[in-house]
Amino acid sequence: MLNSLYIQNYALIEKLDINFQAGFSVITGETGAGKSIMLGAIGLLLGQRADIKSIRKGANKCIIEARFQIGNYQMESFFDNNHLEFDAECIVRREIHGSGKSRAFINDTPVSLSQMKELGEQLIDVHSQHQNLLLNTEGFQLNVLDILGHNDKLLIQYQSVYNQLRQVEKELKETIEQSKKSQENEDYIRFQYEQLENANLNEGEQDTLEQEAEMLTHAEDIKANLYRIEQLFTADENGLLSALKEATHLLSNLQKIYSPASELTDRMHSSYIELKDIVDEVSLKGESIEFNPAKLDEINERLNLIYSLQQKHRVQTIEELIQIADDYAKQLESITSYEDRIIELTRQQEELLVLVSKQADLLTQSRKKAASVTEKEMAMRLMSLGMPNVRFQIEIGQRKDFGTYGQDTVTFLFSANKNGSLQNISAVASGGEIARVMLSIKAMIAGAVKLPTIIFDEIDTGVSGEIADRMADIMQEMGNQERQVISITHLPQIAARGRAHYKVYKRDNENETNSHIRRLTDDERIEEIAHMLSGATLTDAALENAKTLLKR
Repeated sequence: MLNSLYIQNYALIEKLDINFQAGFSVITGETGAGKSIMLGAIGLLLGQRADIKSIRKGANKCIIEARFQIGNYQMESFFDNNHLEFDAECIVRREIHGSGKSRAFINDTPVSLSQMKELGEQLIDVHSQHQNLLLNTEGFQLNVLDILGHNDKLLIQYQSVYNQLRQVEKELKETIEQSKKSQENEDYIRFQYEQLENANLNEGEQDTLEQEAEMLTHAEDIKANLYRIEQLFTADENGLLSALKEATHLLSNLQKIYSPASELTDRMHSSYIELKDIVDEVSLKGESIEFNPAKLDEINERLNLIYSLQQKHRVQTIEELIQIADDYAKQLESITSYEDRIIELTRQQEELLVLVSKQADLLTQSRKKAASVTEKEMAMRLMSLGMPNVRFQIEIGQRKDFGTYGQDTVTFLFSANKNGSLQNISAVASGGEIARVMLSIKAMIAGAVKLPTIIFDEIDTGVSGEIADRMADIMQEMGNQERQVISITHLPQIAARGRAHYKVYKRDNENETNSHIRRLTDDERIEEIAHMLSGATLTDAALENAKTLLKR
């Protein structure tokens, strides 16, 4: 339940700090006194969007904080799932800064608005006048039936397979589109791939061919230079090898009379062997080189093919061409794999459709049972609220396709008169009748869902007299079932039934207007209810009438 509410610098509220009681309480006040402002502040704690215009003029931020007693409501799973510390007293705070920044806290831990909203939906339900319009919407009617039918587990099971079906359908659609697109490009891809594949490209091939082409182009110059080198070393009289050999012999003769000659001889001999080996290799290479125009043409033709492919695909190396060929091969392979994937996804889709249909049937059966019980209970409740001839029926139809909540359509049919035909409730119910229907629905939901706090914002609009008294009975009964019910009302019959009575009022000073709220004493309650009965001027009759209402 809501233990306390603290508001600072929000709209017309400079500072508000109020404690609330368990059971049924009422809030009264003049129109425009600030009741809607207080509800707006509570809405921020439920994750509603913040507006910097709501910050009180002259302040740089506003703060709204509420303390809830949640020890008896089994909410530990929310705190565990969101890694928050659980305590029997939960503190929820929202701060809005003039910069537009908004911050949310649960037990002083920063949280996202979605987390705050998720918790808020478990803590408090605010029923404002505009929510009566929800009665016209099919989604609201379906949700009411599911709550009263305790269909939460069935919905989870259905939505699990339904979401799988939607995912498979999405993938199947995308795969079919990709397959069509790929098939349109298949001829182009295959041509490019086969051209590269037929080129039979090898890594490093380009460098080897370019070197060989360069050699063949200058074959005669290379051969002539190698021959000249050989001649320099092997000429009969002036060859370097002959001179080196003779020098080695001369050094060898000096070894006996000149000791350094021994080392020099070895070095000279080694040089002779190395140079002779080099000359032999030069000779062999010179003999192997031949000018071969046919071979050169063949290499140039191969290089021209490589260069043209590189230019076409805008790359610089053979390795890049090979990678492009591999990519084309994968695309061609995927075109074939699309067909296999489409077959597999179609099979999965058919299997999931069967499962979704079964789960939807279970939901339909449960809703029909809930509808039968709800129709009877709603009729009884509405009769007690001054509709003796009421008929209330829940029509369950079927849509063509499956949706997030199954295949059912739900319509509330209503007639308040004996000879009236059943029609959609939004088309035939008056404002006062809608208010009574909504209160009855809220009372039934409250019995099905253990919600700690319910706030009714003028749900009694359009009713008066005995009917107002009976509506007060329902709210009082709801407040006696381990639940906190707070009603914002203009009716004295309802105001007199609250365990606690709070008044919202405005007070002006020289510069500004402030909204306040306080709990009334017993004497103040008598006067407040008397004013609600007689207006601004208090009469003895109104005061006595107020005392009588309070005694009841």
